[in-house]
Amino acid sequence: MDVGTVRALGSPEGRALLRSLPPYDEAEVMRLGDRLRREGHSPDLVATLLTQHRLQARAVTKFGEFADEMLFTPDGLEQASRLEVAATHAGRFYNASLATVHDLGCGIGADAVAMSALGVTVQGVDIDPVTAAIADHNLRPWPDSRARVGLAEEFEAPRDPLRARVGVWLDPARRVPGHTGRHGRIKRVFRLDEIRPTWKFVLQVATAVPATGAKLSPSMPQDAIPLGTEAQWTSFAGEVLECAVWWGPLAQRPGRSARILRAGRAPVEVDEAAAEPDPPVVESLASVGPWLYEPDRAVTQAGLLGALTAATLGSEVDRGIGYVVSQAQVDVDFARRYAVLEAMPFTVKSLRAWLRERGVTGLTIKKRGIRLDDDELRRQLRIGRKAGDGAQATVILTRVAGQPTVLVVDPA
Repeated sequence: MDVGTVRALGSPEGRALLRSLPPYDEAEVMRLGDRLRREGHSPDLVATLLTQHRLQARAVTKFGEFADEMLFTPDGLEQASRLEVAATHAGRFYNASLATVHDLGCGIGADAVAMSALGVTVQGVDIDPVTAAIADHNLRPWPDSRARVGLAEEFEAPRDPLRARVGVWLDPARRVPGHTGRHGRIKRVFRLDEIRPTWKFVLQVATAVPATGAKLSPSMPQDAIPLGTEAQWTSFAGEVLECAVWWGPLAQRPGRSARILRAGRAPVEVDEAAAEPDPPVVESLASVGPWLYEPDRAVTQAGLLGALTAATLGSEVDRGIGYVVSQAQVDVDFARRYAVLEAMPFTVKSLRAWLRERGVTGLTIKKRGIRLDDDELRRQLRIGRKAGDGAQATVILTRVAGQPTVLVVDPA
């Protein structure tokens, strides 16, 4: 796809044609393509229409009903902030009473759309001409917000950003163009010194413009967080999506925090104020309590396990593992609770005997802190995933007080 094609799709005729397509059905794609070509549309346009039709169907999980009026690229859709997360970003800029936000590396414009919907004017730039054109199309309901092709590094801060009510949002590229992994996806980078624009440039912008935010990898090192900022790890449905760093008036609670998003439920936030600074660790297998808690991964990534040990009066099973055991049965809105049915040293032989004695023929395996191949372990245990005529069990293979351990658990 080129810029001309984006403009054609964004024209009244192009939008009307996209809207006229039936609900996406993979089995009907060939037939739909034949029909469009018989109606006189060029093969190139038909291919582009079908691609957009497929991407819009995929985008519903991220953008809901807004997906029908947006354009996408495959990579742009994958990298874009989902609607719930983009709304969180936009809320910070809106609450800071900013008039204009420069979105440096705007992608297809997901965050720019969310900010514009709240009345914040956005000036977006992206290095890729097609992506910039798509972002500009997606911003068309808000004429004051625009996106153009350009380099983030060309940004010039206003002389008095506070008086001008100007903010900056950066989403540095964490993928390497032209390099794909074994599954055909663009290769990701995880080190802070590999992002583009560079971390040094992000820090320079934040110095020049106090109201700056940056979307970074969930693997953001905690020791790299600048003093006085807020670093917030966000998860959706248990998957950690990002670490966003906020400067100046955008930092609501300086330090580390976690924001947990789940469909149909209110957001949950955890910060350092709720966390024990040095979470206790169990001293032996014998001290494992009857309840095990598994925190949301955003809490773990943010280094806030102490909030879970404080809430449960519990202890971590081993330093850095993330599971917490306790004598207390409490409801924690950022963790899942399991009843511990059995706790024993882990060997394949002893676990196989335990399963055989209880007639277990189906097994769910969770691992943390132990490297094992699931399929090989199942062969050694002589057991499958489904129970069949026997019982089903869930086991957690981990370390307790430094020793390989199996915890047989039941979701409570």
